[in-house]
Amino acid sequence: MARFLSEEWLRSTRELAAGQPDRPGASARIQYVVTGGPDGEVRYGWVLEDGRLAEAAAGELADADVTFTEAYADAVLIQRGELDPGAAFMQGRVKVSGNMAKVMSLLPITGTPEYRDLMARVDAVTEY
Repeated sequence: MARFLSEEWLRSTRELAAGQPDRPGASARIQYVVTGGPDGEVRYGWVLEDGRLAEAAAGELADADVTFTEAYADAVLIQRGELDPGAAFMQGRVKVSGNMAKVMSLLPITGTPEYRDLMARVDAVTEY
């Protein structure tokens, strides 16, 4: 089990995401800021290339297209599949800054069976 938001968790996420399908044009550099967690504020970045997770690393992501800021409790709910990312965004539980067109183009991916399966597999190896 990997502790949520740890380097080990990010590595596991990358490995588990290896089989995701190509989604041409679904590319972005995403900065995440998770506040109020057991370790305080945690920052990490994902680089998506055509729908595939090419990079996942702790810290600040240079030249991020978009930044998502969320409370730790909501990040856990999203990871567990108990809170839909789109709904969290629409409810203001996830704050977004940066390229909104990019966000809107990526949002439909979160409803796909492949994405939901990936999230379930990541959740199964995550310690909260």
